[in-house]
Amino acid sequence: MRRRIIPTLALAFATSVVAFAAQAADIKNIVIVHGAFADGSGWRQASDILERRGFNVTVVQEPLTSFAADVAATNRVLDLQDGPTLLVGHSYGGMVISEAGHHQKVEGLVYVAAFQPDKGEDLATLAGSKPPAAMSIKETTDGKYLYLDPTAFAADFAADLPEAEAAFAAKSQVFAAKGVFTAKSGDPAWRTKKSWAVVATEDRAINPDLERSMAKRAGSQVSEIKASHAVFASQAEKVAKIIETAAEDAGK
Repeated sequence: MRRRIIPTLALAFATSVVAFAAQAADIKNIVIVHGAFADGSGWRQASDILERRGFNVTVVQEPLTSFAADVAATNRVLDLQDGPTLLVGHSYGGMVISEAGHHQKVEGLVYVAAFQPDKGEDLATLAGSKPPAAMSIKETTDGKYLYLDPTAFAADFAADLPEAEAAFAAKSQVFAAKGVFTAKSGDPAWRTKKSWAVVATEDRAINPDLERSMAKRAGSQVSEIKASHAVFASQAEKVAKIIETAAEDAGK
């Protein structure tokens, strides 16, 4: 009788381990953090694609009033997820997910034409290390916020979007507090969690070579897409596919 019990227990244990591993790899929650001078609505098409493929997608509408406030907004959304989550950030959103990515529900990080800071770095210094082609950021009259010159928005942010769509994005852009560009990053989550990076090869807002070097430093799996800074909208299908693949791989 004893001889029968031991193999049975071993089989039950092995089955439990396999089931747990399968559950850990099953990531269905995706949280997206938009960048500066935009809001989450630009992610609508990519979000719809991912939802049709069975994912639960949430887009954080961070206030862009301070780095701490944006990280807090992201953590509040992560708190609401019902299981393992993939965290995605565009542009300045990469600064945010590098901090919020320490959340216990986050299994992996996807940087889409985004900054990937190391400890002690800030967006302004990183951008200045390899200057972008665009020089269209302006300061509000009160000196507290920054925005993209609407006359240059299409060329510098969304050159491959339809003209009307780029024009509306310029008019509806979200101004960002100057402080978000100088806030120092803490220990980045990419040091302890898997990461992926999308390089937009025609990006004028972030130098593509800077995107490449940051991704290499972080050990991210890199995909390059011929697109503007608004790659998440102009190449929504390709970006969604990369996110889907990352979700499948993050829990393994």
